[in-house]
Amino acid sequence: MVAKTNPSHKDIPQLSFEKALTELEGIVGKLERGDVELEESIVMYERGEALKAHCNQLLAQAEAKVEKITTDTAGRPSGTEPLDP
Repeated sequence: MVAKTNPSHKDIPQLSFEKALTELEGIVGKLERGDVELEESIVMYERGEALKAHCNQLLAQAEAKVEKITTDTAGRPSGTEPLDP
């Protein structure tokens, strides 16, 4: 799923997972409190969706890189194989 490109979201692809998640949590908190105007809440929601998509993409990339260490019968590391999802 690719988020729509919005000029106010062009910085998102450069954000680390941690920074994107922190910003997303802040947006969720503000929206849950309901202390923002309707128009601003729509803009915040759209940015939140773009941040969520970015976080999901980074997680999928990280999962693809994770490998499981295999061991021989004596319990010594013998190699790696893809991690089962």
